[in-house]
Amino acid sequence: MEDSESTQNETEELKASVNAVEFIYSIAPTDLDQCLFADSLVTVSDSGRELGDFSVSVTKASYNEELCYLLHANSHGTIDDIPCGTSIIAYISRNLEILEENHHEYVKLEKQTVDRKVHIVKQDDQLVVNRIISEKEGVKTQTHTFPLSSLKGFVSEASNLMILRILSRQKTVPENMTFLSFDADTVLSKSVYRALGCKKQMIGEELVDIFGIERTVSSAKDSSGTWHCYFLPDGHLASRVQLGSPAIMKLLHLPFLLDGGLMTLSLLEKDQIPVFEKKPLIWEEDMELYSKFLDRKEELKADYSSYVRQHPELKALLADFLQFLLLRKPQDVFSFAHDFFAPFASQSPPGKSRKDSQNFP
Repeated sequence: MEDSESTQNETEELKASVNAVEFIYSIAPTDLDQCLFADSLVTVSDSGRELGDFSVSVTKASYNEELCYLLHANSHGTIDDIPCGTSIIAYISRNLEILEENHHEYVKLEKQTVDRKVHIVKQDDQLVVNRIISEKEGVKTQTHTFPLSSLKGFVSEASNLMILRILSRQKTVPENMTFLSFDADTVLSKSVYRALGCKKQMIGEELVDIFGIERTVSSAKDSSGTWHCYFLPDGHLASRVQLGSPAIMKLLHLPFLLDGGLMTLSLLEKDQIPVFEKKPLIWEEDMELYSKFLDRKEELKADYSSYVRQHPELKALLADFLQFLLLRKPQDVFSFAHDFFAPFASQSPPGKSRKDSQNFP
């Protein structure tokens, strides 16, 4: 395992644009509350074959007694017959600062699985980033610390998804919208947004108007990554594609628009009520549930350890049993254990004692 740790101060030469910083400051609580809904898209190939699914949901939450937003995004599928996926779970403050974010990506190759995990957490006046890459060669761990004072206008992958919803509802992108963000190697880079304008897209049996936004994240090592996202008037995602990728994510059925409108009425007139399939809950990927699991795990460990300390006879009893087990080496371990511990039962059968057992003459 390779470990590295650093404090990055080179962010001084990278700055978000004035328009980007002012945009974040201008976001009102009502703008964020209008982002509280779920998107569910299907990933398809150029030929139209389904490859996987993509989903994003935003809900209100609490983080260390601070009111915030919980974002959960998932993308799983198979591209070029290679299983791959991405999961993002993040707590986002009301001014779009990351309180904590877990970003997990994996690619299952024929002889190995490449696994990349990035954990971002706000600690006092710093942003701590832990990056773990698991490959066939081993595990590499990197830790970077960024002063918050150098991250004005920083947007993580989770914050980006909320910003896109807000911009799409406004149907405009200010000029020179350049934020700070991380590239694929968790190196601080520039993230540029620009409007793609409006066009029409067939969703189900409806031809609807959608508004497009382009996001480009520069990279110091590799080529830049560019995404084109198109949205319905209320901010629901209609399509998403990374330029150069053989797959595109599409909305197959119109959701109920949050602001009402003709499309919703059209759906109701045709009795085309959308049906949302129930998806299994992967609790390990849910930050809130996983946190509760860890808390409960530590609570039980402490309780069990306390009990063992208060009953030293327990260790002696187990040692006695193990010694008898290894000496006798019975074929039926279960019956042997039953006979050994039967005399200690609170309700032993009448006349049954350890001396009566055939295993213990």
